[in-house]
Amino acid sequence: MANPLIAIVGRPNVGKSTFFNKVVGRKISITEDRPGVTRDRLYADSEWRGKVFTIVDTGGIELRSEDTMWTEIKKQADVAIDTAQVIIFFVDGREGLTTSDYDVADMLRRSKKPVILVVNKIDQYSEEKVFEFYSLGLGEPYPVSAEHGTGIGDVLDEAVSWFEKIDAVEDDSVKIAVVGRPNAGKSSLVNRLLGFERSIVTDIAGTTRDAIDTKFTVNGKNYTIIDTAGIRKKSKVEDDVEYYSVMRAFDAVRRADVCLLVVDSATGITEQDTKIIGYVHEQGKPSVVVMNKWDLIEKDTHTINKFENKLKEDLKFMDYFKSIYISAKTGQRADKIISLIDEVCANSRLRIATGMLNDVISDAIRANEPPSYNGKRLKVYYASQVSVAPPTIVLFVNSGELMHFSYARFLENTLRKSFDFSGTPIKIFTREKNGQ
Repeated sequence: MANPLIAIVGRPNVGKSTFFNKVVGRKISITEDRPGVTRDRLYADSEWRGKVFTIVDTGGIELRSEDTMWTEIKKQADVAIDTAQVIIFFVDGREGLTTSDYDVADMLRRSKKPVILVVNKIDQYSEEKVFEFYSLGLGEPYPVSAEHGTGIGDVLDEAVSWFEKIDAVEDDSVKIAVVGRPNAGKSSLVNRLLGFERSIVTDIAGTTRDAIDTKFTVNGKNYTIIDTAGIRKKSKVEDDVEYYSVMRAFDAVRRADVCLLVVDSATGITEQDTKIIGYVHEQGKPSVVVMNKWDLIEKDTHTINKFENKLKEDLKFMDYFKSIYISAKTGQRADKIISLIDEVCANSRLRIATGMLNDVISDAIRANEPPSYNGKRLKVYYASQVSVAPPTIVLFVNSGELMHFSYARFLENTLRKSFDFSGTPIKIFTREKNGQ
């Protein structure tokens, strides 16, 4: 299940990014010469009072400007508002209320989402400094100083209190995000999957114009397909990805239990595909690479092997991938996708008995002892699987600094040889054992 999403919005220079960095605990959102931040700096996971959530920073909103840049930032904020469960609305306590604040407040009211009004830059609280903000009609203002870290806890208390209310409606379906570039055949695949002899329970409009959640049932099992807009490059901005399309695709990935990356077989994996599937990998989601339009490829006995070897080269960072070669248009092999979805989902939820896990890790260490650094050698005392989806292993060691990336990779490969984790990432962490 995806983490709840909190969006921080407001006009420029009210302290949104400073608040974001305080909540996350590290400097991710940075100040640049131009408004807005890069796509990969917007999202971060955090935790407050045992509640894990994802927080997103947005560029400042200037609704009355017709400048192209501000129009783009407005679109970015729209997507954040669309996809968020809770919105934190920042205003400037030093500058006071502005026309832009009223404009943004009106926009947020129309969203029908929970909105927490935060008055920033209140270094010394007095009622007079926040009183005027009641006129925005968004309830009680929360005075904070993001720079000094005061008042942030009260805001987060209010934000996480909404999560239980939002999660009251349980959904037991397997959520499938279908992502890919335009013209890769994504919508055709969705239609093909829904067009088999299955009962479509209901069509629910998603949180955005570009995402539709469609529930359906196969053999008594419930699924939800999340169809998203294709990812494409802007025509006039060199090497830049359309922010709002990517953000919606990323939100679909975040909410999904499994992801289908639809690729045009004639084109192969592109930079855009790699960005999306890289995000799928980072989010710990099981996935299937769907090579579509296979009917258009001229084939001989070696064709599929050539394609598979090329995929292994392009997707070195996730060599556990599962692939299938289909034609959404003709239906070739498309009926096998659901069983693949079930397989990778089951693999992502596989739990290894503690004794068996430690036997495998111990055998691996005996066969290939960790290298030593500066006269010290890594010792692994104990292994424990702490969670699933994705499978997460904690190794209790003498020093986490001695765990080299290559040795962690060796242990992961050993686990993959012993257990079927195909199609799903594995997370391996170290924890130092006290007193050793």
